[in-house]
Amino acid sequence: MLDGVNTSAVLVAQVVSSLSRSELRWEFANTAAAVALLSIALAAIALFFFRRGTRELTLIYFSLFCILYAVRLLAELPSFRSLFDESPEFWSYVGWLISSIIFFPGALFLYQIVGERLRMFLRWLLAARALYAVFEIFAVAFGVSLAKLGVANNFKVLATLVATALFLLASRLGPGPRRRASNEVRVLAAGFLVWLLLILHANLLGLKILHGHNVEVLGALVFVVCLGYVSANRTFANEERLLAIDKELEIARRIQSSTLPRSVPTLPGLEIVARYVPMSAVAGDFYDFLCVDEKRVGILVADVTGHGVPAALIASMLKVAFAGQAAHAQDPARVLSGLNRSLCGKFDAHFVTAAYLFVDLEKSLLHYSAAAHPPLMLASGPAGNVREIEENGLMLGMFPEATYTAVEICVGRGDRCLLYTDGILESKNAAHEEFGKSRCKQFLVTHREIPAVRFANTLLENVAGFSGYSSSRAQGDDITLLVLDFT
Repeated sequence: MLDGVNTSAVLVAQVVSSLSRSELRWEFANTAAAVALLSIALAAIALFFFRRGTRELTLIYFSLFCILYAVRLLAELPSFRSLFDESPEFWSYVGWLISSIIFFPGALFLYQIVGERLRMFLRWLLAARALYAVFEIFAVAFGVSLAKLGVANNFKVLATLVATALFLLASRLGPGPRRRASNEVRVLAAGFLVWLLLILHANLLGLKILHGHNVEVLGALVFVVCLGYVSANRTFANEERLLAIDKELEIARRIQSSTLPRSVPTLPGLEIVARYVPMSAVAGDFYDFLCVDEKRVGILVADVTGHGVPAALIASMLKVAFAGQAAHAQDPARVLSGLNRSLCGKFDAHFVTAAYLFVDLEKSLLHYSAAAHPPLMLASGPAGNVREIEENGLMLGMFPEATYTAVEICVGRGDRCLLYTDGILESKNAAHEEFGKSRCKQFLVTHREIPAVRFANTLLENVAGFSGYSSSRAQGDDITLLVLDFT
């Protein structure tokens, strides 16, 4: 091991001693540039993973570009080559390969920040360069020398630059609206212009049209600094946007919470327990009450399709519409018809399922109607037999001519009634089995004797345990549950 290190040191010393002072300075400058590029690339990768919630892909493309350019710089240095026991042909292949593929992360970076018109051009350019890369691979396989491919690469680079310049010129002079370039694009264009001039100089050196030192690396460093500025700016800007969205969602959550009842009605002979478990900050489930007097109350449970802010806005509309049904709270069919008329024409991509239950304790009667909603479950009698009561019409908000009917149910002391949204029935476990009606009915039978508060909490815990909700497995839908005990 020690002999190998000594041998490498001797080789490096021999290579260094063979270089002139100016060449040595150039080697040192290129090595420093390569180390700087690799450091910048690692910093960008770290930034991507530490702030991966922003999903800023420009950081990855920027890192790949820096790494490839740094490796190509090192592969061209005699002192670096002397550290490895590889032939000059190997290093020539490394340089050729990187020159062939370094365009792609750079183009993909640009693809993330430019407008649609330039994106279309980049798609065609990427396709053309990909086809040419396939051609180069076959050319090498059939024995074409790297020297010839190097000359072809010079023409390829010049052709790419000319095509880009012509496209930009045509876009500028052509018909149609012209958008002002963003600050990011202007910074990138300035850096690329500097690099472009030095790329042209390097390719003209390669074609023996000009003579002197290849200083393309200086332009690359300027361009990398501009790329880094754009990547960092986009990352932090995206993070600020996410923070703003989170703040707005928190405000929306508070507003939606204010639309839900602060407490449940207290009626002699009836205990009501409500539970509301949204899957996200704002939800599409909704419940509310219409209190007529101390013996009669109307209860609405509704579920807006979809999730998030749109569903929450519709749920807020539903609250206003429901408050307008107070005059005929004792007629469930009329309440749902009124809600349907209020919601129709207000939205296209959503609809609402709902169940309305009117409780008349004086007559020991329930009046029930629903709109495409899961059935009401009623446990009654000494044995606690569970009935599914389904009296469904069409969903709300879709068909103005929809009509609804109601059913009358007798209740007695000790009966328990369950109103809920489909988030309970459709909760799935890891095997994609639903909690379903049968499990819900069985739970209602076996937990008949426990108090309503404990029953509601235990049912939600049972659903969560069945579905395996955790930090890694999110809740699949909003859940609303109302338990009514007739005491």
